[in-house]
Amino acid sequence: MPADFAFLDATAQAELVRRNEVAPIDLVDAAIERIERLNPRLNAVVTTMYDEARRIARGSLPAGPFSGVPFLLKDSLASYAGARMTSGSRLLRERVAGHDSELVRRLKRAGLIVLGKTNCAEFGLLPTTEPQLFGATRNPWNLHCSPGGSSGGSAAAVAAGMVAIAHGSDGGGSIRIPASCCGVFGLKPTRARNPLGPDHGDVHSGLVVEHALTRSVRDSAALLDATGGPDLGDPYCAPPPQRPFLHEVGADPGRLRIAFSAHTVAPVHRDCAGALHDAATLCGELGHEMTEAQPRIDYQSAAQSFAALWAAGCAATIDGIARSSGKSVGAGDVEPLTWALYEMGRRVSASDYQLAIAELQALSRSIARFFTAYDVWLTPVLAEPPPVLGSFDAPLDDPLAAFRRAWAFAPITGICNFTGQPAMSVPLYWNTEGLPIGSHFAGRFGDEATLFRLAAQLEQARPWACRRPAWLAPKRLEPGRLTI
Repeated sequence: MPADFAFLDATAQAELVRRNEVAPIDLVDAAIERIERLNPRLNAVVTTMYDEARRIARGSLPAGPFSGVPFLLKDSLASYAGARMTSGSRLLRERVAGHDSELVRRLKRAGLIVLGKTNCAEFGLLPTTEPQLFGATRNPWNLHCSPGGSSGGSAAAVAAGMVAIAHGSDGGGSIRIPASCCGVFGLKPTRARNPLGPDHGDVHSGLVVEHALTRSVRDSAALLDATGGPDLGDPYCAPPPQRPFLHEVGADPGRLRIAFSAHTVAPVHRDCAGALHDAATLCGELGHEMTEAQPRIDYQSAAQSFAALWAAGCAATIDGIARSSGKSVGAGDVEPLTWALYEMGRRVSASDYQLAIAELQALSRSIARFFTAYDVWLTPVLAEPPPVLGSFDAPLDDPLAAFRRAWAFAPITGICNFTGQPAMSVPLYWNTEGLPIGSHFAGRFGDEATLFRLAAQLEQARPWACRRPAWLAPKRLEPGRLTI
């Protein structure tokens, strides 16, 4: 039996349980020990559920693909009955979920055991994880840097080996951004691939989806098999896959037509451009047809439409909390950026909102035509390497400066939230400072299969799971035993 499970992927951990080589309680206790040891430095986990996890681990578990495997939930959107769910906000610091979301029910049926909740930006509004409520999560690769966001706690936890797999959500890049910053795999699935009920039909007019941050491609594929599919009453659903996504892992992707481009509305840092060209070169060496090309995108217009939806969504969130609680909400209850977006959202008219949706749907049709000529579009995930913590702080007299800074940092990822396409951040490159820089691959609407085939091929050609921050490198205690 392995002495340490920290850097096994979730599939390998589940296999140990199936072979009766390890008990679920052993996996859970080992993960709890790692969280307790590492979290004081990283601040990735903000709510613990250890007693509940140990009770479940000692009981009868469902025979799912991840039976007995420890898991962490982002402290937003996915509700777990009886557990605190704050969305990173002082406004909700006392909120306890009264029911499981449909996604959580499916995660439980897959056999995953939830150990706690991970840190996130307040209401997922920023691409960093520095909420005033809990303080900043630190990037395992450099403790002075941001892990990205808004699912930064989950990404940091996976990168540090607390767990092999953790929940995330993505409304403008919030899975892929922290995956890039923390050197893990992050897939944003097709719009409506996973359910958002029973509390939501969609979120922000389809911008937001949920899935996970993982150490391996196969974990992401197997988890999407376990959770994907419509729920009763969903307003729409994703095209069903032709076969399980796990079957795509290791399947020959064929000779893909891959367009690649680095040009955006913001300048791209030389390290991010280097990562792009490195990924393009690797794909060419693997036999894919590489063409420098990109769809026509008016980034300024797209940003304005996104801001209208994002601000209106923020206003609806705050007003919804006020309505359900019966209490008024003021500027002192939330962070300055949240309140500024709330006020901006209250000024978005019904006409403005509809026109923003029409603008983004027109962009979606244009990009869909681009994908008749190409199978995959490769870009940088971000315009710069992981920034230092505090980079998104804004003056009190201009809190929206943080939002503008966010768009300059992540001008590309939101495009696939507009269109609903699947997209992934793949950890293929580390800069000379030892910071990971992901490569962003987008696929056709409904076509996660091609992305999983390509990702598995890249993973085999350039394995990343063996890479870990120096302070987390295994230390040999005695022959046959490793610890971190």
